[in-house]
Amino acid sequence: MSPERDRQPDDETDATAARPADEPTPEEAAGGQQQAGAAPGDLGAEQPVGGAAGDPPVDSEPAADPTQLTMLLEDARAKADQAHDQLLRTRAEMENMSRRQAKELENAHKFALEGFIKELLQVRDSLELGYAAAQEPDADVAKLREGTELTLKLLSDTMSKFGVERIYPEGQPFNPDYHQAMSMQPRSDLPANTVTNVIQTGYTLNGRLVRPALVMVSSEA
Repeated sequence: MSPERDRQPDDETDATAARPADEPTPEEAAGGQQQAGAAPGDLGAEQPVGGAAGDPPVDSEPAADPTQLTMLLEDARAKADQAHDQLLRTRAEMENMSRRQAKELENAHKFALEGFIKELLQVRDSLELGYAAAQEPDADVAKLREGTELTLKLLSDTMSKFGVERIYPEGQPFNPDYHQAMSMQPRSDLPANTVTNVIQTGYTLNGRLVRPALVMVSSEA
């Protein structure tokens, strides 16, 4: 065997021994290149739609038309203006109605006696005519008396027309709700607590006592 062949394995062993420990062998270097070449291919792998994993899918609905939005906004503004105008009109009508009612109420209080005054003026006219007749030198007393009676009847009718009633309880039992006793008179011809004389006439207005009748009342003799 040739000395060169016998020496070749020794040379390889020496080369391996001379290589640093951290330097890869030719086979490891080739394997590393294959792994490095496969890395760019991994970048071309299919990625999930929507970006990174876990992200929600992108909404694919079309955007609203700006012209349509503008029209809707203008329509809403028009309706709001119309409602505001209607509110102002209603408020003005309510204020006018309130003022009108207040004025009517004021007039009702102020002129409540207008009808009564018109009827009472007739009584005054009759009294003035009677007074003028009494001033005449040749005044007739009988006619004056007759005129006075007619005037009193006219006054009584006017008062009754407006709910004023006369209380004249002579000969009637004493009623403390409508009579006021001024004195007691012992009477044997009348039952006790009977009105014997009316000093002043009383009056009621629609059933309510305005003034009690001042009376004298009988007692046991």
